[in-house]
Amino acid sequence: MESSLPEGWQDAKLLGRIDTGEGPTPVLIDTGIVFDMSRVAPTVSMLVADRAFDSAAGQSLGPLAELGLSAAPDGSHRILSPIDLQCVKAAGVTFAISAIERVIEERARGDAGGAAAVRERLEARIGGSIRSVVPGSQEAADLKAALIEDGMWSQYLEVAIGPDAEVFSKSPALATVGWGADIGIRSDSTWNNPEPEVALLADAQGEPVGATLGNDVNLRDFEGRSALLLSKAKDNNASASLGPFIRLFDDNFTLDDVRACDVTLRIEGEDGYVLDGVSSMREISRDPAVLLRQTMSEHHYPDGFILFLGTLFAPIQDRDQPGAGFTHKVGDSVTIASPKLGKLVNRVVTCKQAAPWTMGIGALMHNLAARGLLAK
Repeated sequence: MESSLPEGWQDAKLLGRIDTGEGPTPVLIDTGIVFDMSRVAPTVSMLVADRAFDSAAGQSLGPLAELGLSAAPDGSHRILSPIDLQCVKAAGVTFAISAIERVIEERARGDAGGAAAVRERLEARIGGSIRSVVPGSQEAADLKAALIEDGMWSQYLEVAIGPDAEVFSKSPALATVGWGADIGIRSDSTWNNPEPEVALLADAQGEPVGATLGNDVNLRDFEGRSALLLSKAKDNNASASLGPFIRLFDDNFTLDDVRACDVTLRIEGEDGYVLDGVSSMREISRDPAVLLRQTMSEHHYPDGFILFLGTLFAPIQDRDQPGAGFTHKVGDSVTIASPKLGKLVNRVVTCKQAAPWTMGIGALMHNLAARGLLAK
């Protein structure tokens, strides 16, 4: 666990959740010590709302290095996803390459084998243009007009360079999984991939309080057949992972660090297959602050929200057959990393095989009440 923490984590303040055996417990890691904050606020969402980040008000559980945090279901201190009641949102097509790949999925009708020819033709036409254009600008409108004239316009290019970002609901509250947990792909999907991303944690007013790593697991065949299948492509059992912890913003870690970070990906298959990739936040088409504002829009998120910011990474490296591209296999190990955020490690299984999601909001409230944490 310690090897997955951010560089210099002893000087950072980390927010997350663990199960101490009694149930989900919000914790702060400060100067290397883990503090149980459940008596201050019983949920992470409440800690954020109250900005209750004074670890001295919590109960020390001891040095993190000695606590033995693990993802094992029967562990005495099991690490969980670092969020609880927040809405889970995701921004899509925020990088030029992801726009191109989404158009390829659409034109290939979700067929990985037919994607190569579409990719070559599309990149030749818009590759350079889409990378340099500012979304919502006059230049973007001119490019749109030219692509419509060529018969190459797509709904994905609309959200890539148009005025409005794509923002969708990725997962129900409490359904995300954490570091070390299994992540799920549908058993009937034949073309899918991880999406290594930075995710911003925001309060009810849409103000960012910290960041973490996320995997917005994606089914390319489903979404490629129809954009109306987005919910089936994105929201499945164990299909969103976050962690290991939220790094809170302070003088040493700010939104500018998010804007400048690189996110690496390593996939290691049981078949010996290895894939490495990198997503640079410097190449994002829409600034994270803009994405936060568009997510807030005219909504209300009383428990705050977490926002996946999108990814540059879209794997096309062949795995089995030439031209077939990449898709997951059960047993793949996925490591998403960034120096100031740590490492998020998960293993791929089918959604049917992944642990069922059983603790919803009602079950959580019963648990907190039984522990006497809801009394004022």
